[in-house]
Amino acid sequence: MEYTATIAFADDHPVLLSGLIGLFGEIDSFEVVGNTGTADGALAIALSKKPDVLVMDLSMPGDAFRCIGSIATRVPDTKVVVFTAYSSVDAALKAVDAGATGFVLKGNPVTELIDCIDAVVAGQMYITPQLSAQVLNGLRESVRRKAREAQVRLTVREKQIVGLLLQARTNREIADEIGITERTVKHYMTGLMLKLKARNRVEVVLAAKAHSAPEGVRT
Repeated sequence: MEYTATIAFADDHPVLLSGLIGLFGEIDSFEVVGNTGTADGALAIALSKKPDVLVMDLSMPGDAFRCIGSIATRVPDTKVVVFTAYSSVDAALKAVDAGATGFVLKGNPVTELIDCIDAVVAGQMYITPQLSAQVLNGLRESVRRKAREAQVRLTVREKQIVGLLLQARTNREIADEIGITERTVKHYMTGLMLKLKARNRVEVVLAAKAHSAPEGVRT
């Protein structure tokens, strides 16, 4: 049976919001569980409905970036996808820094938004192609700064998981490969994020690469 992802939308443009609800309501693999036009409303939906994905604009009433950070902290299983007209690297970096795992521009085909949502549900990060290289460079530099601040020692199991992350494996694939539960993989991921001062899966991978150089992770 195909997994159905729950999804909610936050945008202060009623026509666009209605269109998104109608579009995703017709796709069998998604279930729309809420919608709102404010940042505070987005947080309320995340807390009450705990959707798999919350798609939100940046330019609506309230502090969108603070909302993203609150969701990332208080409802970590809800993935935030930013769907915005702001084609700014700074906005994308700020959103990812706050905890978003997807960033798509409104001017792009709606199929890209669907691809992005599929990616974040699978545990990956998705940044719109126009900005992806610059955002990745910005994240890499941020991780390098953190890597210079501290040396980290990984356990054998953590090194196994990092190695599989570098192969773009999902949590389920990692669990199957090394013979542990998916829940245990998530536990290790939390530990790796703390050790490597990373906020998400992509930063764990970047940090692992940065620490693989001299004066990086001690093994």
